Amino acid sequence: MTLLNKFRMIWVCPIVLIALIHCVEKTTAISVMSIDFGTEWMKVAIVSPGVPMEIALNKESKRKTPVAVAFRDGERTFGEDALTIGVRFPKQCYVYLLDLLGKKVDNPVVKLFQERFPYYDIVPDPTRGTVIFQHDAETQFSVEELVAMMLKKAQEMAVISAGQAITEAVITVPGYFNQAERKAMLQAADLAGINVLQLINDYTAVALNYGIFRRKDFNESAQYIMLYDMGASSTTAAVISYQVVKTKEKGFVENHPQLSILGVGYDRTLGGLEMQLRLRDYLAKKFNDLKKTPNDVFKNPRAMAKLFKEAGRLKTVLSANADHFAQVEGLIDEVDFRLQVTRDEFEKLCSDLFERAKTPVLNALKTSGLSLDLVSQVILVGAGTRVPAVQEKLVSLVGSELGKNLNTDEAAVLGAVYKAADLSAGFKVKKFITKDGVIFPIQVTFERETEAGPKLVKRTLFGSMNPYPQKKVLTFNKYLTDFEFNVGYGELDLEEKEIQNLGSLHLSKVSLSGVAKAIAKHQSPKAEIKGIKAHFFMDESGLLKLSNVELVVEKTISEGDLNAAEESPLSKLGNTISKLFTSNSEEAPKEEKAKEEEKPVQEEKEEAKDSEKKEEKPADSNKTAESGEKDDKKPKETEPPKPKAVLLKENITSKEESFILSDLNPAQLEEARSKLAKLNAIDEERRKRESTLNALESFVFETQNRLDTDEYVSAISPEERDNMKAAVSKVSDWLDEESMGSTAEVLSEKLKNLQKLTEAWFARVAEHRERPEALSALNTMLNGSRNFLVNIKNLTIQQAETPQGSVFTTVELETLEKTIKDTGDWMDKVVDEQKKIPLWDNPKLTVKMISDKMASLDREVQYLVTKAKIWKPKPVEEKPKEVPVNNGTENNATEEVVVENGEKSKAQDKSESVTIDKDSDEPNATKPEDQSEKVSDEEKHSEL
Repeated sequence: MTLLNKFRMIWVCPIVLIALIHCVEKTTAISVMSIDFGTEWMKVAIVSPGVPMEIALNKESKRKTPVAVAFRDGERTFGEDALTIGVRFPKQCYVYLLDLLGKKVDNPVVKLFQERFPYYDIVPDPTRGTVIFQHDAETQFSVEELVAMMLKKAQEMAVISAGQAITEAVITVPGYFNQAERKAMLQAADLAGINVLQLINDYTAVALNYGIFRRKDFNESAQYIMLYDMGASSTTAAVISYQVVKTKEKGFVENHPQLSILGVGYDRTLGGLEMQLRLRDYLAKKFNDLKKTPNDVFKNPRAMAKLFKEAGRLKTVLSANADHFAQVEGLIDEVDFRLQVTRDEFEKLCSDLFERAKTPVLNALKTSGLSLDLVSQVILVGAGTRVPAVQEKLVSLVGSELGKNLNTDEAAVLGAVYKAADLSAGFKVKKFITKDGVIFPIQVTFERETEAGPKLVKRTLFGSMNPYPQKKVLTFNKYLTDFEFNVGYGELDLEEKEIQNLGSLHLSKVSLSGVAKAIAKHQSPKAEIKGIKAHFFMDESGLLKLSNVELVVEKTISEGDLNAAEESPLSKLGNTISKLFTSNSEEAPKEEKAKEEEKPVQEEKEEAKDSEKKEEKPADSNKTAESGEKDDKKPKETEPPKPKAVLLKENITSKEESFILSDLNPAQLEEARSKLAKLNAIDEERRKRESTLNALESFVFETQNRLDTDEYVSAISPEERDNMKAAVSKVSDWLDEESMGSTAEVLSEKLKNLQKLTEAWFARVAEHRERPEALSALNTMLNGSRNFLVNIKNLTIQQAETPQGSVFTTVELETLEKTIKDTGDWMDKVVDEQKKIPLWDNPKLTVKMISDKMASLDREVQYLVTKAKIWKPKPVEEKPKEVPVNNGTENNATEEVVVENGEKSKAQDKSESVTIDKDSDEPNATKPEDQSEKVSDEEKHSEL
């Protein structure tokens, strides 16, 4: 056993004195989120380092949050808390906001909203004509502001879940959202401080979530499915194709799965909300028929809000049960209401709605150009599809079982967060290409002068179900002066009512100026005007943008003119500067070389062929070098350069005037930001106050309980206890009577005063509680140290007799012995002193003092243990051996017995037994004894 192992067995520290603190360095990786902003519910998902696609929970630890924001008594609440306020004060709780985004007050959808919820006071925006809620005489809220509040709440949930700041998001929108509605959602996200990576259609997000877990099932052949989504306010059916396509983005061909939206059908007003409203009205009618009160329940907003909430619960229960009781306590005039409703009655109320459930499917198939037999499966999405009558209608149409293998609540938000991770720079995901489709075709109209007069010309820019993102270029080749054109929706295969829901069909008017000037600039016999090209781009969010407008001219010029025309101003400047430092003879070859480098590819190929022909001709052997030089001096006949056609582009100034929803002007934007910032500050102050109030109430309650606990009573004097009771009771009474309007600062000050008052008392209790364990640990350490001292003393005595010497010195052993003795004496003394004083006095023996003594003793022991680890034995000095005396007879061989490892052996030769001194000069002298001694030293060293 080595010396170090002996020390390890001798010294075993009974208590770990040094706590290991693991400092986790926070990563700076950027997390992203997705928000599935629905009509009734909102879901949030995040992707952060180490957390792939996780649902962010709200404060109630639920996975989805109602889209509701309420204002009451100067406080703003969200979700379930807002709905609770909405039952009592329906006008102060705003719900179903998605349907109002990007719409003017005269829109039929807004009119339907007012019919459903007549208690809201809606006024038009004076400049934009959009919906404004008149909250009270002084306060107004736009739809964008209310949606921004909900988006900000979603961001808070994501930040809490991820543990770091999140500013980037992908937000889902209904596929039927037009240009105005999409712009309004982006405006709301901007007010919330969220950078929108993309607006993704809800069915596209669901299709992506469906595909990423089945990517191995796809191949080059297209597979078709249909997603049927019935939500709270709308129903959508989408035909999707999946197949593997070849892409070349990084310089080489790759295979990636791709989903394409082929066809979409929708019903903007068909959903669970309409069913719930019909149940509400049915319950209200039944209550009025009972004649329990003279008041009409339809004219009482609070009673209707209670019935609306109960109708929602009843609708959910009837999806799984044949009948159920609807009951509301104190519906109106303190009269309770209870009524049994059967599923058959509910289906009769909504029979026309269930018939409309088939229409989106038929429209989706029509726009996709596919028949139903090519669709492998119809998959249900959305809470409305849980209604049995809806499923029956779909089964009768499809003729097969419906797919129910998707999470109807979370499929969209999880697909959107996968897209967010793909778009973010901080994450790398497996590529999955998405190609969405244009639902509303877009066309350009302009007037053209003819012999019969002005003629309106229409040009389709994006046809129905054209994939996007995509760029389109429209060429105007008949205009020589300034003109204008209009952008709007094309031929819509929709019902007249739905066309009215879209609002204005004219999107924008584009006015071009400087056309004649640009044409005159390039007017020449060798130039041909190719027209004015307008570049349009529909981005990933489905927003149409006019990128730029330019005049394109094809000009025929010679090779020299081409080089001069293509020479950049920087190269011209470089040539000018170079002329100052070079002669004409040096400059000419450089110019010629530059011209050669700028030759077109076709001309280079022709010259290469000519040079090959010249090389194939046999060389004339009679030619001399002199004749060759003469030939070089003769002028060569060169063909004139062929004219080349180049395209020249000149930007045209364009001014776009929007006919749909205009953005908030700077004044409105600043006002909205200021309003939201004040509300956020109020909410933060309220949260801080609630947190401090809870802490103060908990401390008061805990202190009152401790004043009656034996452990705490023994550590406080009777007089101090009476004072403590009075102080705590005073704060408790203040909390019950006067704390209602107090601020967080006042509550925090009272909490600090109580903590300061009880600090010494609680510290004494902690000392009395922890002292026995600490003393036991110190006593165990003393015993271990004494055993350690005894063992190393014995070891030192043994080593003193060896030539290697001792590990420890006498001073070190005496120092450790003195430390052990002083620590033991100190412990006996302070323990006796502590026993003599009452428990409510300040302790003379603290856990900190014990810990310091343990640390001092441990330091001495660890020093000796560390020394043993690095100690090396002293080298042993070799003594010269005497050489045997020869009596003059060389052949007289002497025998010497050498003992090695306990065995005897005879030297074979006299010379082998001769030991040479270190100062010997004989080169061939051998020292077997020295070698054996060296081995012995190494063995000893290895043992140590």
